[in-house]
Amino acid sequence: MFKNHPRGLVTVFMTEIWERFSYYGMRALLIMYMTKHLIFADEKAYGVYGAYTALVYATPLLGGYLADKILGPRKAVLMGAFIMMLGHFTMAVESLFYPALALLVVGNGLFKPNMGPILGRLYGENDPRRDGGFTIFYTAVNIGAWISPLACGYVGEVYGWHYGFGLAGVGMAIGFVIFQRNQKIFGDMGLAPESSLKPFFLGLNKIHLTFIGALLIVPLFMLLLNQNAWMSSLLGIAGVIVLVVVGYTAVKSGQVERDRLIVAMVLTVYSVLFWSFFFQGGSSLTLFADRNIDRNLFGWTVKASMLESVNPMFIILLSGPFSAMWVRLSKINKEPSTPMKFVWGTLLLGVGFGIFALGRMFAVNGLIPFAFLILGYLVYTMGELSISPVGLSMITKLSPDKIVGFMMGVWFLSAAFANHIAAFIAKFTSSGGAGVTDAVSSMNAYTSVYMDVFWISIGASMIMLLLLKPLRKMMHGIH
Repeated sequence: MFKNHPRGLVTVFMTEIWERFSYYGMRALLIMYMTKHLIFADEKAYGVYGAYTALVYATPLLGGYLADKILGPRKAVLMGAFIMMLGHFTMAVESLFYPALALLVVGNGLFKPNMGPILGRLYGENDPRRDGGFTIFYTAVNIGAWISPLACGYVGEVYGWHYGFGLAGVGMAIGFVIFQRNQKIFGDMGLAPESSLKPFFLGLNKIHLTFIGALLIVPLFMLLLNQNAWMSSLLGIAGVIVLVVVGYTAVKSGQVERDRLIVAMVLTVYSVLFWSFFFQGGSSLTLFADRNIDRNLFGWTVKASMLESVNPMFIILLSGPFSAMWVRLSKINKEPSTPMKFVWGTLLLGVGFGIFALGRMFAVNGLIPFAFLILGYLVYTMGELSISPVGLSMITKLSPDKIVGFMMGVWFLSAAFANHIAAFIAKFTSSGGAGVTDAVSSMNAYTSVYMDVFWISIGASMIMLLLLKPLRKMMHGIH
């Protein structure tokens, strides 16, 4: 797999696997830990979970900026990995729940936006191996996401939540050591600017001060996680800023650039709806699996947190066939346009939720057959594969060069919006605000919401279908 690729690819690949192992292993346990151990009401647990995942997507905007100006991507990755490692191990201490989540948010913000640039710099600008390298990198993400819920989920539910979180921390520690010990492979690439190494304040350089600042901002994120309703205001302010910048750029641009920028914004806003449904995975879908899926498989009861591995498993299995399908359709001029892929993605996602909801017709005492969860996740993943790989590509193709970096940030910010909205959607699956204990009642609550998601997805797809022709015209030849 690594033959003919730069040596640094192996280091990036292994570091990414273990970082994703730590993130998805912890995430697999988070919602159940809050509802089963901390005894949070469902609404509170969904609120904290939504704030956490929203911040995970929002903070890379700052982390990428700090890497560009002060740290360089390599220092940013090392610093982020170390802070995340602290966060995972701190999760093992119940009284430090919010500080632990805040440390994970800060570390993620430094780590997440900088692995890609490191990988990109391993290849020349027109190196034909580049796409293959990023494909391998994407494989690492999904391998980590696949194995971690199986390992951390099982350990957490069987031996104790804190052991599961500790195992996630061990994964991050392994990733940190791998990256730190192989720094020589990268040579001078991705180092911090020389100006950042000089004493700047009280004998400390800018890198030292950035690390101190990262720790000092932890209380702010603790507050946002605890008072998660404030996220609405912060994201609203961010949304206004985005609209002002994009609107100003559109006014100052020529007709072609303006039209393409409008299409990019329409698809970005549309994606918020898609991801707000998709991100039920990890929150309401995990509790749905725990409370209302018959998880008895050949005499063994599968742990609900372990089922978060189903989506990445299907991504690994289907990525190749989907990629080959697009290539084959392209050769015969039948490949769907980017807006049409958004239509298909939303339709498939909606059908996946429809399958979850349909299972109630075959339920026994509030428990739905296991096959409905697996089949629903299969179609749900097909929807993800129709949209996720084309999103960033769409932004780079349609955005004016002068703000393409800003628009990439907007795309990630849209995922933060989606996670926040996903928390509100998840709250509708609760009954009465104190969680649901009766299996039949909880099944009706979950499947009612999922059927609504099905119908809204169908409606949104039809609206996008009606907009297809004008959007394609405004793309001015871009597919």
